Amino acid sequence: MLGHGQWAAMCHSRRAMESPGRKIRVSNLDMNVVTVGKGPDVLLVHGFPDTHTVWRHVIPALVSAGYRMIAPDTRGCGETDMPGAVSSYRLESLVADLVGLLDALGIGKVRLIAHDWGAVQAWRLVLSYPQRVDRYVALSVGHPSAFSRGGLEQKLKSYYALLFQVRGAAEFLATRSDWRLFRLLTRYPEQMPEWRQALSRPGRLTAGMNYYRANPGLMVPREYPLARVPVFGIWSTGDRFLTEAQMVGSQRYVSAPWRYERIEGANHWMQLTAPGQLNPLLLDYLRIPSTELTHAAQ
Repeated sequence: MLGHGQWAAMCHSRRAMESPGRKIRVSNLDMNVVTVGKGPDVLLVHGFPDTHTVWRHVIPALVSAGYRMIAPDTRGCGETDMPGAVSSYRLESLVADLVGLLDALGIGKVRLIAHDWGAVQAWRLVLSYPQRVDRYVALSVGHPSAFSRGGLEQKLKSYYALLFQVRGAAEFLATRSDWRLFRLLTRYPEQMPEWRQALSRPGRLTAGMNYYRANPGLMVPREYPLARVPVFGIWSTGDRFLTEAQMVGSQRYVSAPWRYERIEGANHWMQLTAPGQLNPLLLDYLRIPSTELTHAAQ
């Protein structure tokens, strides 16, 4: 059973998830950020087409376990400012936002959990600023070298990224007939009302697609640096967009301790469809002392 303090923390975290968060000035834009809990800092980075609310089943569990959760809306998403230029969504700008957020909050080193496009950003943060990351949990998306070399199956699963390149037409087609094509792409009807509400706001769907338009070379095979911080890769068997091979293959590109787990039965959004499986994995990994994790054998 939960103790009184844990129950209070969980209730507080749920209320925080229902609030709009607070605005923090980062990279010349106002970033909406939810911070809740006390303890070691954990940064959560969402993907497309989500906002910070995609972590609503993760945050209460981690807050009750004694962590301070930091969940931003990344640029163009949720309540964070939305630059108009496609070039504003290049990876270097997205990573600079994360570094700027850590600086604004006075955090030198953070535990990092990220999913989908958030994981793409987080991998680059790990590769470029390893001194800022204590450990990294990558959900769904593997190391950029493993992803770009994921083979034909991964390229076929990423077909929609090519469709998103057609500006204007992609937005038009996605939203026609009550968002029919978007529904067919995601195949997650339970989440559709939230996505539709968020992306129907002027410019928000375009901003989300601009992540793909500003970074068209992600599928081009190339070698990126090795990750020099501990990494825990988690993939779900119902993922229609990412292959297991690109996650498992990430081990070759991590020079620090590596761990991998597969979650059975969950779709791409494992933090929503399988929190009962995901949260214990996160808590187990977060509890490992940094010194023990750093010196663990791979």
